[in-house]
Order: sequence, then structure tokens, then C-alpha cells
Amino acid sequence: MMKLGLQILLSLLLCDVAFAVRLKDVANLRGVRDNQLTGYGLVVGLKGTGDSKMEFTGKSVKRMLDKMGMKVAGEEISSQNVAAVIVTATLPPFARAGNKIDIQVSSLGDAGSLKGGTLLQTPLRAADKNVYAVAAGPLLVSGTHTTVASLPNGGMVEKDMDAEFAHRKMYRYTLNNPDLTTAARIAKTINMDLGGKYATAIDPATVDLIVPFTWEGKGVELLSVIESLQVFPDIKAKVVVNEKTGTVVMGENVQIAKVAFSHGDLTVTIGGSQNSRRGPAALNAPPPKIEKVHMIEGAQDTVSVGELVQSLNRMGVSPKDLIVILQNIKASGALQGDLEIL
Repeated sequence: MMKLGLQILLSLLLCDVAFAVRLKDVANLRGVRDNQLTGYGLVVGLKGTGDSKMEFTGKSVKRMLDKMGMKVAGEEISSQNVAAVIVTATLPPFARAGNKIDIQVSSLGDAGSLKGGTLLQTPLRAADKNVYAVAAGPLLVSGTHTTVASLPNGGMVEKDMDAEFAHRKMYRYTLNNPDLTTAARIAKTINMDLGGKYATAIDPATVDLIVPFTWEGKGVELLSVIESLQVFPDIKAKVVVNEKTGTVVMGENVQIAKVAFSHGDLTVTIGGSQNSRRGPAALNAPPPKIEKVHMIEGAQDTVSVGELVQSLNRMGVSPKDLIVILQNIKASGALQGDLEIL
């Protein structure tokens, strides 16, 4: 029966070096990502809930009217039916001119509500300052946060993204979890499949792929083959402990070298056998007067962290004490891996 009160949840990740995954699951093609778009615009049609301070918003209204051929003095603009807003959107990779995207609108001034308003045509720029989309239309306000609104499909893409993608001479993959061994394995797997040295591991996070002559102009077909290749990621030995929940997550191969420690009334010896750790004179000597003595034996004088945690859990060690024990084992150099405390 599980003891009430202190419980330790042990999650043992069985990370066998023989397990394979698709390349696309461990690495991303550089450049194939979303892009953030931002613009400044005006929302009109508000029922007295717009910006009350018109000095800034009024100038924007005046500039808009000037572009429309209407000359209006700044002091003549005093309506509270207008609000200055920041317009944001996410431009997906390979977006093409004419595609629709969702828009979000947020009040910039002191407008009380954007409900019932209409966003005037607003150019949306990326970090390179180029306009990639425009947004306009009636706002959709939901919930109690009325100074933020949305326009489903309210934006239109004006510029194609990466139209020459299929004709590149080189592609670059970025590993989700940078690792020298994994990068080298990816390059080797690609080269074996293509029958030549076309892929190179540049660093732990980067693998470059030179397009073979026979694949030129067929980048999409080439990458569909490459991303389906099975690769064998190398998992770094690491133990993650959540101090609040007492959860311990570790890889299968995280080992603890020969070590002995005492914590309160508990003494634990790791590695080897009990007799090998006691000299001839000590074999006939009475055991020390300690309330709890435990020995964890393992092959080659090591045990896994999972075995240690399971043993301590059976002995009723609290999550807090477990964390202290793991920290001290790590400090002694016996823990063969990284320890992260959340």
C-alpha cells in the first residue's frame, strides 16, 4: 500500500540509443517560419468610446484626410469616435499574394472600447520595414476586454514569401536540441541516402545541405525525401527535478558512480557489494548504530538515477530530501549528467 502523505512521482524516460525519429521531428529548415507583422492604424465608428485625448490621434486623422484631398485644421478634429490602434498579424511561411490572414487590433490610447468600430486600411510591415500585408474591416470584440479586437481573415497578403524556395542551391537545418553527435548522425544519414557528401554538420545546431546536380530546381521533392529519413538522436544525460511537485524526470542512461552518503538517519552506499566495501576486520564487527542503512548494488560500480530514486521512495524519503540528496551527489561529482531544479 502506498504511504499517505509523501509521494514521489518518478518519470523514467526510456531513451534507448536505438530509437529512430524522422529528421523533420528533430530539426527545422532555416527560414521556414512565421513572421510577425505590425502596423499603426485608426479605428472609426466608435460610439463615444474612442480616444479622449485627440492631440496624437487627431494628427493621424488629419494626415489621413489630407491624403484623401480634404484639408482640415487640427483644432477642428475633436471626435471621440476614433481610436489609435496597433495592428498585429502572423504571416505564415510561403504565404502568397491574395491569401487571407487573421488580424489582432489593440488600443494604443485611452479608448474605452473598440466595440462597433471599423479598422481603416492599415499597411503591415515586417522587421525589414517592407509591407507584406494590409488589414481593414469591422472589428470583432468578445469578452470583457473590449480594448482588444480581432479581424478573422481581415488581412490580405500583398507580397509573396520566398518565391525562389524550390530553386535554392543550399538549405540549412537547425536542430531543435543542439548536439554534436546528433548533428553528425544527421549529416551521415543524408549523405548515405544521396550517395555522396552533400550534407555537412557545421556546428552542434546546424547541418548544411548542398543540392545535388540531379535535384536542382526540385527543392520541394528533395526536402520531402530528406525530412522523412530516420535519424538517431543522441540524448544528453540529464535529471530534471520539480521541487514543488516532487517529480523526477531522467533519461535511462543517467548513472551514479560509486558513492556513499548520509542524510539524517539514512545512510546509502551506491555501487559494488556490501562485503567489498568492508575490510577483513570489519566483516566480523557489529554494524554501525544507524536507523536506516541501504545498499544499492549495480554493475561496474554504478547504478542509474532511476534505481536510486525508486529505492529512496520505498524508504519514505520526502521529495524535499530527495532533491537535497541529488544536489549533493551532483556536487560530489558522482552524478554522471546534468541536474536541473525547477
